[in-house]
Amino acid sequence: MRTTQTARNSAARARTPVPSDDGIAKAVRHLEAGEWEAAHLLVQKDASEHGCWAHGIVHLIEGDLDNAKYWYRRAHRLLPHGNTVAAEIAALKAAVREGAPASARRGRG
Repeated sequence: MRTTQTARNSAARARTPVPSDDGIAKAVRHLEAGEWEAAHLLVQKDASEHGCWAHGIVHLIEGDLDNAKYWYRRAHRLLPHGNTVAAEIAALKAAVREGAPASARRGRG
């Protein structure tokens, strides 16, 4: 039988977002470190909105804007204008941490 304290601890853990160590979280860490090729290997296998968003960021870094547009469209996001790679990586990291869909944090068009 669970104690009241154990139940409270379980409820608190359920509310606390736990950083994920899945492929997209690893890809974000690679992007932060400037390792876009390593990130690209991971996101090529991820068709989720976050995976497509990360894939778009990879192509922004690479300078392939046509390919970046394609992946941003698949992520249901607008391709950002200007030198915004760092801001996009930070926004993706926050969305992954919060568990929010990519489309909930729309890019600037």
